[in-house]
Amino acid sequence: MIDKKLLEKEFEKVANALEKKGVSKEILEDLKNKTIDTKSKRQTMESLQAEQKQLSSQFGTYKKEGKDIAPLKEEIDKLKDTKQKIEEEVRVDELAIDSIIMGIPNMPDDSVPEGVDESENVILEIIGEKPSFSFEPKEHWELGENNGMIDFTRGVKLAKSRFAALKGIGARLERALINYFLDFNRERGFEEWYVPFMANTNMLEGTGQLPKFEEDLFKIEGEDLYLIPTSEVQLTNLYNDEIIDSTELPLLLTSYTPCFRKEAGSAGRDTRGMIRQHQFDKVEMVAITTPEQSQEIFGKMVQCASDLLSSLGLAHQKVQLCTGDLGFSAATTIDLEVWLPGQNTYREISSISNTREFQARRAKIRYKDGKKNTLCHTLNGSSLAVGRTLVAIMENYQQEDGSIKIPKVLEKYM
Repeated sequence: MIDKKLLEKEFEKVANALEKKGVSKEILEDLKNKTIDTKSKRQTMESLQAEQKQLSSQFGTYKKEGKDIAPLKEEIDKLKDTKQKIEEEVRVDELAIDSIIMGIPNMPDDSVPEGVDESENVILEIIGEKPSFSFEPKEHWELGENNGMIDFTRGVKLAKSRFAALKGIGARLERALINYFLDFNRERGFEEWYVPFMANTNMLEGTGQLPKFEEDLFKIEGEDLYLIPTSEVQLTNLYNDEIIDSTELPLLLTSYTPCFRKEAGSAGRDTRGMIRQHQFDKVEMVAITTPEQSQEIFGKMVQCASDLLSSLGLAHQKVQLCTGDLGFSAATTIDLEVWLPGQNTYREISSISNTREFQARRAKIRYKDGKKNTLCHTLNGSSLAVGRTLVAIMENYQQEDGSIKIPKVLEKYM
């Protein structure tokens, strides 16, 4: 959630920053005016309350002096009615303000390059060498079916389109990758958690999935529960509405969960194969830090995901997202894109974001430094999307006879 006080004090700065993420100045002007108007009404309420209290204190004096208290009571009742009317106006105004502010994205960092969409993202570094083949490399869906690893037809039969069923070596490789990722993160200092695969409305509001992205979530009918789109929701909200001692920070957390997304708005994109599924496995990294720690931890998380790809022998590139491609909660994001020879392109496999205090303000995650409570910074990143890593291994390690080698580091997990 953006800082309302900052919006009041430095409107132009905030408006110019958010305009880069597609937020119109009109929306922010409306929010600013409503905030100022509500603040003025609260001050009027306080003034009326003080006046009412002062008049009420005169009752005893009037009675002792034998004065008629009826006019005094009438005046107090008028003040009370006026105050109640303003209180109701403030209540309605605050609901309107909350509705607007919950739909406004985070401000991008000054260092984020300006751009309209993903075509203006900036490649920072290319890591590893692409494999060379003496034959035309196949795409993963053909390799998966030929090797008896993936059954797309039965996956659709069991659920609907954008679902797949893994079997045999495919299922074992998926499980091996999950275990390897968790062990890798643990060695880098991330504490492993196992969390619920469902979250309530308050938690999803805390990390920014609600209310803006409800159409992309699977709702549990009759319950205040949704299937999680990422374990970022759960790991971050472990500390929802809590005050953490500064000596505990930074907190580095990791978890495996399946993730569930309707993929609203992606009709016609990646309809074949496992790149864009309604259900997919992911190992997540989350960090909760002080403002002073967050940039260093951001670099550590990017490096962790990159080193993980390198350990698997997968060529990839680091990409700085431009303002127009940044996610709702992100102040800055670096994507890792893995090379897929079957598709002859790089595809996103990890996205690491620093949200600064945006999520912490929504989720009330604070730390105590001396006597002062301060908002934490929260960070999140994929480490990695398991299904896409499976795809990358299949395409990069395919052999001329159609078989697939297994990266050395995974052999003990198989």
